[in-house]
Amino acid sequence: MNTVDNFSFAGEKVLVRVDFNVPLDAEYNITDDSRMRAALPTIKKILGDGGSVILMSHLGRPKEGPTEKYSLKHLVAHLSELVGTVVRFASDCIGEEAAHLSSSLQAGEVMLLENLRFYKEEEKGDRDFAAKLASMGTFYVNDAFGTAHRAHASTAIIADFFAGRKAFGLLMAKEVANADQVMKAPQRPFTAIVGGAKVSDKILIVENLLSTADHIIIGGGMAYTFFKAQGGEIGNSLCEMERLETCLDIMKKAEAKGVKIHLPVDSTIADKFAADANTQNCASDQIPSGWMGLDIGEKACEAFREVLLNSKTILWNGPMGVFEMPAFERGTKTVAQSVADATVGGAFSLIGGGDSAAAVYQFGFDDKVSYVSTGGGALLEYFEGKVLPGIAAIEG
Repeated sequence: MNTVDNFSFAGEKVLVRVDFNVPLDAEYNITDDSRMRAALPTIKKILGDGGSVILMSHLGRPKEGPTEKYSLKHLVAHLSELVGTVVRFASDCIGEEAAHLSSSLQAGEVMLLENLRFYKEEEKGDRDFAAKLASMGTFYVNDAFGTAHRAHASTAIIADFFAGRKAFGLLMAKEVANADQVMKAPQRPFTAIVGGAKVSDKILIVENLLSTADHIIIGGGMAYTFFKAQGGEIGNSLCEMERLETCLDIMKKAEAKGVKIHLPVDSTIADKFAADANTQNCASDQIPSGWMGLDIGEKACEAFREVLLNSKTILWNGPMGVFEMPAFERGTKTVAQSVADATVGGAFSLIGGGDSAAAVYQFGFDDKVSYVSTGGGALLEYFEGKVLPGIAAIEG
Protein backbone atom coordinates (compact mmCIF):
# COMPACT_ATOMS: atom_id res chain seq x y z
CA MET A 1 0.00 0.00 0.00
CA ASN A 2 1.09 3.55 -0.73
CA THR A 3 1.21 4.98 2.81
CA VAL A 4 2.37 8.20 4.42
CA ASP A 5 5.64 6.43 5.26
CA ASN A 6 6.57 6.76 1.58
CA PHE A 7 6.43 10.57 1.59
CA SER A 8 8.01 13.58 3.26
CA PHE A 9 5.46 16.23 4.15
CA ALA A 10 7.76 19.20 4.73
CA GLY A 11 5.86 22.32 3.68
CA GLU A 12 2.71 20.39 2.79
CA LYS A 13 -0.82 21.16 3.98
CA VAL A 14 -2.25 17.69 4.33
CA LEU A 15 -6.00 17.05 4.28
CA VAL A 16 -6.50 13.94 6.40
CA ARG A 17 -9.83 12.13 6.40
CA VAL A 18 -10.16 10.57 9.86
CA ASP A 19 -12.98 8.71 11.56
CA PHE A 20 -13.72 10.70 14.71
CA ASN A 21 -17.27 9.34 14.95
CA VAL A 22 -16.88 8.84 18.70
CA PRO A 23 -19.60 8.38 21.35
CA LEU A 24 -20.50 11.41 23.50
CA ASP A 25 -22.53 11.51 26.71
CA ALA A 26 -25.29 14.02 27.50
CA GLU A 27 -22.69 16.63 28.51
CA TYR A 28 -20.71 16.06 25.28
CA ASN A 29 -17.88 14.23 27.02
CA ILE A 30 -16.14 11.62 24.89
CA THR A 31 -16.82 8.18 26.36
CA ASP A 32 -14.48 6.24 24.05
CA ASP A 33 -11.58 8.00 22.29
CA SER A 34 -10.05 4.89 20.69
CA ARG A 35 -10.76 6.10 17.15
CA MET A 36 -9.07 9.41 17.87
CA ARG A 37 -6.02 7.73 19.37
CA ALA A 38 -5.83 5.37 16.39
CA ALA A 39 -5.26 8.35 14.06
CA LEU A 40 -2.36 9.81 16.06
CA PRO A 41 0.51 7.96 14.32
CA THR A 42 -0.49 9.42 10.94
CA ILE A 43 -0.98 12.93 12.34
CA LYS A 44 2.36 12.85 14.15
CA LYS A 45 4.21 11.51 11.09
CA ILE A 46 3.03 14.49 9.02
CA LEU A 47 3.79 17.02 11.76
CA GLY A 48 7.19 15.43 12.39
CA ASP A 49 8.08 15.90 8.72
CA GLY A 50 7.33 19.61 8.97
CA GLY A 51 3.85 19.56 7.48
CA SER A 52 0.53 20.90 8.75
CA VAL A 53 -2.66 18.88 9.16
CA ILE A 54 -6.27 19.68 8.25
CA LEU A 55 -8.53 17.03 9.77
CA MET A 56 -11.89 16.10 8.24
CA SER A 57 -14.49 13.82 9.86
CA HIS A 58 -18.16 13.15 10.37
CA LEU A 59 -19.91 12.62 13.69
CA GLY A 60 -23.25 10.84 13.99
CA ARG A 61 -26.03 11.14 11.45
CA PRO A 62 -27.31 14.73 11.44
CA LYS A 63 -30.53 14.94 9.46
CA GLU A 64 -31.05 18.67 9.02
CA GLY A 65 -27.71 20.42 8.72
CA PRO A 66 -25.76 21.83 11.70
CA THR A 67 -26.80 20.21 14.99
CA GLU A 68 -25.25 21.02 18.39
CA LYS A 69 -24.91 17.42 19.56
CA TYR A 70 -23.07 16.43 16.38
CA SER A 71 -20.62 19.32 16.34
CA LEU A 72 -16.95 18.35 16.23
CA LYS A 73 -16.18 21.35 18.45
CA HIS A 74 -16.83 18.99 21.38
CA LEU A 75 -13.71 17.06 20.39
CA VAL A 76 -11.26 19.96 20.15
CA ALA A 77 -10.05 20.14 23.77
CA HIS A 78 -9.35 16.42 24.05
CA LEU A 79 -7.85 16.28 20.56
CA SER A 80 -5.45 19.08 21.53
CA GLU A 81 -4.33 17.01 24.52
CA LEU A 82 -3.80 13.91 22.39
CA VAL A 83 -1.86 15.70 19.66
CA GLY A 84 0.14 17.82 22.11
CA THR A 85 -0.63 21.14 20.43
CA VAL A 86 -3.59 23.52 20.28
CA VAL A 87 -5.98 22.39 17.54
CA ARG A 88 -7.62 25.21 15.62
CA PHE A 89 -11.30 24.73 14.79
CA ALA A 90 -13.25 25.91 11.76
CA SER A 91 -16.96 26.25 12.53
CA ASP A 92 -17.70 25.10 8.99
CA CYS A 93 -15.99 22.56 6.76
CA ILE A 94 -16.05 24.81 3.70
CA GLY A 95 -16.46 28.57 3.27
CA GLU A 96 -14.46 31.67 4.17
CA GLU A 97 -13.47 30.78 7.74
CA ALA A 98 -12.19 27.34 6.79
CA ALA A 99 -10.32 28.78 3.80
CA HIS A 100 -8.76 31.55 5.93
CA LEU A 101 -7.66 29.21 8.71
CA SER A 102 -6.21 26.68 6.28
CA SER A 103 -4.33 29.32 4.30
CA SER A 104 -2.70 30.71 7.46
CA LEU A 105 -1.83 27.27 8.87
CA GLN A 106 1.88 26.93 9.64
CA ALA A 107 4.14 23.87 9.73
CA GLY A 108 3.45 21.81 12.85
CA GLU A 109 -0.09 23.16 13.27
CA VAL A 110 -3.37 21.25 13.24
CA MET A 111 -6.89 22.32 12.44
CA LEU A 112 -10.20 20.46 12.55
CA LEU A 113 -13.07 21.17 10.16
CA GLU A 114 -16.67 21.05 11.33
CA ASN A 115 -18.78 17.93 10.71
CA LEU A 116 -18.77 17.02 7.01
CA ARG A 117 -22.25 15.54 7.24
CA PHE A 118 -23.77 18.92 8.04
CA TYR A 119 -23.84 19.05 4.24
CA LYS A 120 -25.94 16.52 2.33
CA GLU A 121 -23.39 16.83 -0.46
CA GLU A 122 -20.92 14.78 1.60
CA GLU A 123 -22.94 11.56 1.57
CA LYS A 124 -24.10 12.19 -2.01
CA GLY A 125 -20.46 12.19 -3.17
CA ASP A 126 -20.91 15.67 -4.65
CA ARG A 127 -17.94 16.68 -6.82
CA ASP A 128 -18.22 20.43 -6.23
CA PHE A 129 -18.27 19.89 -2.47
CA ALA A 130 -15.21 17.64 -2.76
CA ALA A 131 -13.46 20.33 -4.82
CA LYS A 132 -14.05 22.94 -2.09
CA LEU A 133 -12.53 20.61 0.50
CA ALA A 134 -9.61 19.78 -1.79
CA SER A 135 -8.80 23.46 -2.37
CA MET A 136 -7.56 23.80 1.23
CA GLY A 137 -4.74 21.26 0.99
CA THR A 138 -1.77 20.23 -1.12
CA PHE A 139 -1.90 16.51 -0.29
CA TYR A 140 -4.67 14.05 0.63
CA VAL A 141 -4.49 11.19 3.13
CA ASN A 142 -7.31 8.75 3.90
CA ASP A 143 -6.95 7.25 7.37
CA ALA A 144 -10.65 6.57 7.93
CA PHE A 145 -11.09 2.83 7.49
CA GLY A 146 -14.46 3.00 9.26
CA THR A 147 -15.90 4.94 6.30
CA ALA A 148 -13.85 3.33 3.51
CA HIS A 149 -16.95 1.48 2.27
CA ARG A 150 -18.73 4.76 1.53
CA ALA A 151 -18.30 6.61 -1.79
CA HIS A 152 -18.65 9.97 -0.04
CA ALA A 153 -17.12 13.26 -1.13
CA SER A 154 -14.37 13.22 1.51
CA THR A 155 -13.58 9.50 1.32
CA ALA A 156 -13.51 8.82 -2.41
CA ILE A 157 -14.34 11.75 -4.73
CA ILE A 158 -11.79 14.15 -3.21
CA ALA A 159 -8.91 11.82 -4.17
CA ASP A 160 -9.48 12.71 -7.85
CA PHE A 161 -8.03 16.16 -7.15
CA PHE A 162 -4.72 14.81 -5.84
CA ALA A 163 -3.18 12.71 -8.62
CA GLY A 164 0.19 11.48 -7.36
CA ARG A 165 -0.33 13.35 -4.09
CA LYS A 166 -2.49 10.96 -2.10
CA ALA A 167 -1.77 8.13 0.31
CA PHE A 168 -3.19 5.82 2.95
CA GLY A 169 -2.75 6.71 6.59
CA LEU A 170 -1.00 4.30 8.95
CA LEU A 171 -4.28 3.19 10.56
CA MET A 172 -5.81 2.36 7.17
CA ALA A 173 -2.71 0.35 6.24
CA LYS A 174 -2.81 -1.51 9.56
CA GLU A 175 -6.51 -2.33 9.15
CA VAL A 176 -6.02 -3.79 5.69
CA ALA A 177 -2.89 -5.73 6.70
CA ASN A 178 -4.69 -7.33 9.65
CA ALA A 179 -7.75 -8.16 7.56
CA ASP A 180 -5.55 -9.72 4.88
CA GLN A 181 -3.72 -11.80 7.48
CA VAL A 182 -7.06 -13.38 8.40
CA MET A 183 -8.60 -13.76 4.95
CA LYS A 184 -5.60 -14.40 2.72
CA ALA A 185 -3.02 -16.19 4.85
CA PRO A 186 -4.63 -17.58 8.02
CA GLN A 187 -2.80 -20.05 10.23
CA ARG A 188 -5.03 -23.05 10.80
CA PRO A 189 -7.37 -23.96 12.30
CA PHE A 190 -9.12 -20.69 11.38
CA THR A 191 -12.32 -20.02 13.36
CA ALA A 192 -14.77 -17.25 12.52
CA ILE A 193 -17.31 -16.16 15.14
CA VAL A 194 -20.37 -14.56 13.59
CA GLY A 195 -23.08 -13.12 15.80
CA GLY A 196 -25.70 -10.41 15.83
CA ALA A 197 -29.41 -10.25 15.28
CA LYS A 198 -30.03 -11.08 11.62
CA VAL A 199 -28.88 -13.71 9.14
CA SER A 200 -29.57 -11.19 6.36
CA ASP A 201 -26.89 -8.84 7.74
CA LYS A 202 -24.26 -11.57 7.67
CA ILE A 203 -25.12 -13.81 4.69
CA LEU A 204 -22.36 -12.52 2.42
CA ILE A 205 -19.61 -12.72 5.03
CA VAL A 206 -20.66 -16.25 6.07
CA GLU A 207 -20.71 -17.41 2.44
CA ASN A 208 -17.27 -15.85 1.86
CA LEU A 209 -15.94 -17.48 5.02
CA LEU A 210 -17.02 -20.90 3.76
CA SER A 211 -14.06 -20.70 1.37
CA THR A 212 -11.48 -19.84 4.03
CA ALA A 213 -12.57 -20.85 7.54
CA ASP A 214 -12.30 -24.26 9.18
CA HIS A 215 -14.91 -23.50 11.84
CA ILE A 216 -17.76 -20.98 11.92
CA ILE A 217 -19.37 -20.29 15.30
CA ILE A 218 -22.83 -18.74 14.99
CA GLY A 219 -24.44 -16.96 17.93
CA GLY A 220 -26.76 -14.10 18.71
CA GLY A 221 -30.30 -13.75 17.41
CA MET A 222 -29.34 -15.08 13.98
CA ALA A 223 -28.75 -18.57 15.44
CA TYR A 224 -32.49 -19.08 15.99
CA THR A 225 -33.26 -18.74 12.29
CA PHE A 226 -30.87 -21.67 11.76
CA PHE A 227 -32.67 -23.71 14.43
CA LYS A 228 -36.08 -22.88 12.96
CA ALA A 229 -34.84 -23.90 9.51
CA GLN A 230 -33.96 -27.33 10.92
CA GLY A 231 -37.40 -27.79 12.46
CA GLY A 232 -36.59 -26.57 15.97
CA GLU A 233 -38.96 -24.83 18.39
CA ILE A 234 -37.67 -21.32 19.13
CA GLY A 235 -40.60 -19.69 20.96
CA ASN A 236 -40.59 -15.92 20.53
CA SER A 237 -36.91 -15.74 19.59
CA LEU A 238 -35.77 -13.61 16.67
CA CYS A 239 -36.38 -15.35 13.38
CA GLU A 240 -36.26 -14.31 9.71
CA MET A 241 -38.78 -16.67 8.14
CA GLU A 242 -37.72 -15.58 4.65
CA ARG A 243 -34.16 -16.76 5.38
CA LEU A 244 -34.89 -20.38 6.37
CA GLU A 245 -33.80 -21.74 3.00
CA THR A 246 -30.68 -19.56 3.14
CA CYS A 247 -29.70 -21.17 6.43
CA LEU A 248 -30.20 -24.67 5.08
CA ASP A 249 -28.16 -23.75 2.00
CA ILE A 250 -25.31 -22.45 4.18
CA MET A 251 -25.33 -25.68 6.22
CA LYS A 252 -25.27 -27.75 3.02
CA LYS A 253 -22.39 -25.74 1.49
CA ALA A 254 -20.42 -25.94 4.74
CA GLU A 255 -20.76 -29.71 4.83
CA ALA A 256 -19.63 -30.00 1.21
CA LYS A 257 -16.56 -27.86 1.89
CA GLY A 258 -15.67 -29.56 5.16
CA VAL A 259 -16.36 -26.45 7.22
CA LYS A 260 -17.78 -27.14 10.69
CA ILE A 261 -20.73 -24.92 11.66
CA HIS A 262 -21.16 -24.58 15.43
CA LEU A 263 -24.58 -23.50 16.71
CA PRO A 264 -25.30 -22.94 20.44
CA VAL A 265 -26.73 -26.19 21.82
CA ASP A 266 -28.44 -24.33 24.65
CA SER A 267 -29.62 -20.80 25.41
CA THR A 268 -30.40 -18.45 28.25
CA ILE A 269 -34.05 -17.66 27.58
CA ALA A 270 -36.29 -14.91 28.94
CA ASP A 271 -40.03 -14.28 29.18
CA LYS A 272 -39.58 -10.72 27.88
CA PHE A 273 -36.93 -8.52 26.31
CA ALA A 274 -35.89 -6.71 29.49
CA ALA A 275 -33.07 -6.62 32.03
CA ASP A 276 -35.43 -7.80 34.80
CA ALA A 277 -36.99 -10.67 32.82
CA ASN A 278 -37.42 -14.12 34.29
CA THR A 279 -34.75 -16.40 32.85
CA GLN A 280 -33.94 -20.08 32.51
CA ASN A 281 -31.64 -22.33 30.49
CA CYS A 282 -32.90 -24.72 27.83
CA ALA A 283 -31.97 -26.43 24.57
CA SER A 284 -31.85 -23.87 21.75
CA ASP A 285 -34.25 -25.90 19.59
CA GLN A 286 -36.76 -26.50 22.38
CA ILE A 287 -37.67 -22.99 23.53
CA PRO A 288 -41.25 -22.86 24.86
CA SER A 289 -43.88 -20.50 23.53
CA GLY A 290 -43.74 -17.05 25.12
CA TRP A 291 -39.98 -17.29 25.77
CA MET A 292 -37.08 -15.99 23.70
CA GLY A 293 -33.36 -16.75 23.48
CA LEU A 294 -31.29 -13.73 24.54
CA ASP A 295 -27.89 -15.37 25.10
CA ILE A 296 -26.07 -18.63 24.48
CA GLY A 297 -26.23 -21.12 27.35
CA GLU A 298 -23.66 -22.73 29.61
CA LYS A 299 -23.04 -25.80 27.42
CA ALA A 300 -22.65 -23.60 24.34
CA CYS A 301 -20.14 -21.43 26.19
CA GLU A 302 -18.06 -24.50 27.01
CA ALA A 303 -18.28 -25.91 23.48
CA PHE A 304 -17.36 -22.61 21.81
CA ARG A 305 -14.47 -22.09 24.24
CA GLU A 306 -13.01 -25.48 23.34
CA VAL A 307 -13.11 -24.68 19.62
CA LEU A 308 -11.49 -21.27 20.17
CA LEU A 309 -8.69 -22.56 22.38
CA ASN A 310 -7.74 -24.96 19.60
CA SER A 311 -7.67 -22.23 16.93
CA LYS A 312 -4.67 -20.43 15.44
CA THR A 313 -6.58 -17.64 13.66
CA ILE A 314 -9.79 -16.06 15.00
CA LEU A 315 -12.12 -13.50 13.46
CA TRP A 316 -14.97 -12.20 15.63
CA ASN A 317 -17.86 -10.16 14.27
CA GLY A 318 -21.04 -9.89 16.32
CA PRO A 319 -22.08 -10.62 19.93
CA MET A 320 -23.52 -13.87 21.29
CA GLY A 321 -26.49 -12.21 22.97
CA VAL A 322 -27.85 -8.99 24.42
CA PHE A 323 -24.61 -8.33 26.31
CA GLU A 324 -25.66 -4.78 27.18
CA MET A 325 -27.92 -6.35 29.83
CA PRO A 326 -25.98 -8.06 32.65
CA ALA A 327 -28.39 -11.03 32.70
CA PHE A 328 -27.43 -11.85 29.10
CA GLU A 329 -23.73 -10.96 28.97
CA ARG A 330 -22.21 -14.34 29.88
CA GLY A 331 -22.00 -15.73 26.34
CA THR A 332 -20.31 -12.69 24.84
CA LYS A 333 -18.02 -12.34 27.86
CA THR A 334 -17.04 -16.03 27.68
CA VAL A 335 -16.21 -15.69 23.99
CA ALA A 336 -14.15 -12.55 24.70
CA GLN A 337 -12.25 -14.38 27.46
CA SER A 338 -11.72 -17.41 25.21
CA VAL A 339 -10.42 -15.30 22.32
CA ALA A 340 -8.04 -13.54 24.71
CA ASP A 341 -6.82 -16.86 26.14
CA ALA A 342 -6.31 -18.29 22.65
CA THR A 343 -4.30 -15.19 21.73
CA VAL A 344 -2.05 -15.66 24.76
CA GLY A 345 -1.58 -19.24 23.52
CA GLY A 346 -0.30 -17.99 20.15
CA ALA A 347 -3.40 -17.44 18.04
CA PHE A 348 -3.91 -14.33 15.89
CA SER A 349 -7.23 -12.66 16.76
CA LEU A 350 -9.01 -9.89 14.87
CA ILE A 351 -12.03 -8.23 16.48
CA GLY A 352 -14.28 -6.91 13.74
CA GLY A 353 -15.39 -3.51 14.99
CA GLY A 354 -18.95 -2.59 15.99
CA ASP A 355 -20.52 -4.53 18.87
CA SER A 356 -17.62 -6.99 19.06
CA ALA A 357 -15.19 -4.14 19.65
CA ALA A 358 -17.56 -2.60 22.20
CA ALA A 359 -17.70 -5.94 24.01
CA VAL A 360 -13.93 -6.44 24.29
CA TYR A 361 -13.56 -2.89 25.59
CA GLN A 362 -16.47 -3.34 28.03
CA PHE A 363 -15.04 -6.56 29.44
CA GLY A 364 -11.43 -5.32 29.48
CA PHE A 365 -9.95 -7.63 26.84
CA ASP A 366 -8.98 -5.02 24.22
CA ASP A 367 -5.28 -5.28 25.09
CA LYS A 368 -5.38 -9.09 25.21
CA VAL A 369 -6.32 -9.68 21.56
CA SER A 370 -4.17 -9.15 18.46
CA TYR A 371 -6.12 -6.32 16.84
CA VAL A 372 -9.41 -4.46 17.37
CA SER A 373 -10.67 -2.98 14.11
CA THR A 374 -12.09 0.55 14.04
CA GLY A 375 -14.40 -0.29 11.15
CA GLY A 376 -17.51 -2.42 11.58
CA GLY A 377 -19.33 -2.01 8.26
CA ALA A 378 -16.14 -1.42 6.28
CA LEU A 379 -14.48 -4.56 7.61
CA LEU A 380 -17.64 -6.57 6.96
CA GLU A 381 -17.73 -5.45 3.32
CA TYR A 382 -14.00 -6.11 2.94
CA PHE A 383 -14.54 -9.68 4.14
CA GLU A 384 -17.51 -10.00 1.78
CA GLY A 385 -15.03 -9.45 -1.04
CA LYS A 386 -16.34 -6.03 -2.05
CA VAL A 387 -14.17 -3.21 -3.39
CA LEU A 388 -14.13 -0.37 -0.84
CA PRO A 389 -14.40 3.06 -2.53
CA GLY A 390 -12.09 4.71 0.02
CA ILE A 391 -9.35 2.23 -0.80
CA ALA A 392 -9.93 2.19 -4.57
CA ALA A 393 -9.73 6.01 -4.68
CA ILE A 394 -6.17 5.99 -3.33
CA GLU A 395 -5.01 2.99 -5.38
CA GLY A 396 -6.56 4.30 -8.60
